[in-house]
Amino acid sequence: MSKDIYFLMFSIHGLVRYENMELGRDADTGGQVKYVVELAEALSREAGVKRVDLFTRLISDKQVSDDYSVPVEIISDKFRIVRIQCGGKKYIRKELLWPYLDEYIDKTIKFIKRDGVSPDIIHGHYADAGYVGSELANFFGTPFIFTGHSLGRPKKQKLIAEGMKDDEIEKKYHIGHRISVEEEIIKNADMIITSTNQEVKKQYGLYANADLVQYSVIPPGVSLEKFYPYYHDMMAEFTKDEESLLAKASVMEELNRFLSYPEKPVVLSLCRADKRKNISGLIDAYGKDKELQAMANLAVFAGIRKDISSMPDNEQNVLTEMLLLMDKYDLYGKMAIPKKHDFTYEVPELYRITAERRGVFVNAALTEPFGITLIEASSCGLPFVATNDGGPDDIVKNCKNGILVDPMNPEAISSAIKQLVVDQEKWKEFSANGIIGVNEHYQWSVHVKKYIEKIGPFLEKRRKPVHKKYSDNPIGDRLTRLKHFIITDIDDTLIGDDESLNEFVDLIRRNRDNVGFGIATGRTVDSAVQILDEHGVDTPDIIISSVGSEMYYQKPGFPDKGWRTHISKRWDRKGIKSLLDQFDFLTYQEEETQREFKISYYMDDEKDRIAAIHEVLLNHKHHYSLIYSSGRYLDILPYRASKGKAVRYIGYKWDISYNDIFVCGDSGNDREMLEGGPLGIVVSNYTPELESLKGRKRIYFSKTAYAAGIIEGLGKYEFI
Repeated sequence: MSKDIYFLMFSIHGLVRYENMELGRDADTGGQVKYVVELAEALSREAGVKRVDLFTRLISDKQVSDDYSVPVEIISDKFRIVRIQCGGKKYIRKELLWPYLDEYIDKTIKFIKRDGVSPDIIHGHYADAGYVGSELANFFGTPFIFTGHSLGRPKKQKLIAEGMKDDEIEKKYHIGHRISVEEEIIKNADMIITSTNQEVKKQYGLYANADLVQYSVIPPGVSLEKFYPYYHDMMAEFTKDEESLLAKASVMEELNRFLSYPEKPVVLSLCRADKRKNISGLIDAYGKDKELQAMANLAVFAGIRKDISSMPDNEQNVLTEMLLLMDKYDLYGKMAIPKKHDFTYEVPELYRITAERRGVFVNAALTEPFGITLIEASSCGLPFVATNDGGPDDIVKNCKNGILVDPMNPEAISSAIKQLVVDQEKWKEFSANGIIGVNEHYQWSVHVKKYIEKIGPFLEKRRKPVHKKYSDNPIGDRLTRLKHFIITDIDDTLIGDDESLNEFVDLIRRNRDNVGFGIATGRTVDSAVQILDEHGVDTPDIIISSVGSEMYYQKPGFPDKGWRTHISKRWDRKGIKSLLDQFDFLTYQEEETQREFKISYYMDDEKDRIAAIHEVLLNHKHHYSLIYSSGRYLDILPYRASKGKAVRYIGYKWDISYNDIFVCGDSGNDREMLEGGPLGIVVSNYTPELESLKGRKRIYFSKTAYAAGIIEGLGKYEFI
């Protein structure tokens, strides 16, 4: 194994913590939380792993625990949970986070730079984290691993089958955007890890890009320290810790509170209050079978709740139906429905108590991608009855410890449960098989061994840059190391005198290890790249083009999506152009100069015309920036866009101080950049629009023109 691997893992939604995970609290706190935390911890224990950072969203909200507002939760010397704020600090469900993910990426880059270590592997869990991970992997030239946990296309199919309309699905889940993002993730991922073969064929197989990526089926693990066999408690030499003793007492007290005959075997269900978990199907199966009721009690732990009426519609409907069915079949004294449970200590005890009473665990979900609760129960020696869809099939093949049924058939569910309760020899066989099978197939140590074996080739390819997705100088690695930056306009600033331009190019090359080089121009990105190439100028690290309305890294095909998201707020291109069409003194520039976030005109005489433009746009409540330069060029941009604002954004994103950024220009469209905070230089061949900047602190007027003026300014400021 490669030494000193640094993993970045992402699970964005925010309700992630190490202790007392609130599994089942809502739709965001399913088994994925447990999976991600336990995987990160297991990886961190490996000798060749330097560190694992699990990134999630920082939440500071009275509705949730203060734990989720701690910026860095240190679990061990090799494992941290890092919380990055985006989209405010209130808790919002994951489907509403999409507009804020580019902000999350920017702040994560800043964290990485300040931390001083670039990642070796980036692993995203779920679609939102997949987007974040994919973008960061692009910046850092890092192998990108993805685990979907659930996917948009199969989810949409199931929602439609349940009777939900397309527009309802889109409004609630933003499913169209999610699916398009997932297509890109699949295309860009180096490897996708799934828990079962069924996921590969029946879920990822629905995507157009399904064949463009390598899949590895690596089932998740279970903590054998927590989920040990029930009979250990019966051994005289086995010592139980105080927390576990208290947890067991608490669980038994809670069950006894509901049940008239608590000594009977328990039919246990543990899941979120979600329609797809088919809790109603299990209660129907139990409620219709008087014989089963005489044999065993039913205990349904359906997540965590305080007040059903205040919960989201999905959870509220499921829990209400659960109570109505309990009443319909008169299951009082036979059915326990506790309101909460602690996952760290109480859940393992719950499995063991059920096993001690020769009970059965039931997962009657309509579909189950894997079924972590099944291997947890099995590890404790508890046989199960589960849906015949998805992951349970793999578990039964490996462990031979359960019965699979059609979850839509109540008689099949109850018959399978009775079979295990009545046939004690079969119960013992399945119990022993489960314990042995989990030890062999579902330990985290087994998972981690396979995981590291699978990523090995990608790490080697990154360190020997032959993989098409990795460059030998990833821009993220480079920019997180740099502390100084030079950003210059092209026409009549950088270019204009070949001799001094050659001196400047040589100067940049000699200082490349310490100084970044960027350009900020009114040209389009393609035009900028072309003219720089024609004059022998090396590829810039950053290209700010179209007067600050676009930003790229090294090449036109590598845009800064965070900048695009940032400037798009309240931008109405169509509305602004429609208003400006009324002015006959404006001539719409050639189509190739127009951009999504830039409207460009020719206007030969300023006079009172700019005031008239401002008046009409402000009267219609438009948000914009207006830039007039060289007595002829008028550009309308989003309010947040300009060369200067783009430079400030670079300083923020890559954590570079204004005192370490040097900007230079010659005309009016450079003005805002020059007076925006960084050190500035105006070359001697400047246009009259910059005359009023003379005497300003931090702006140096050079005595020489073009690139010579830049070099003079660098000397003046002792920048290099």
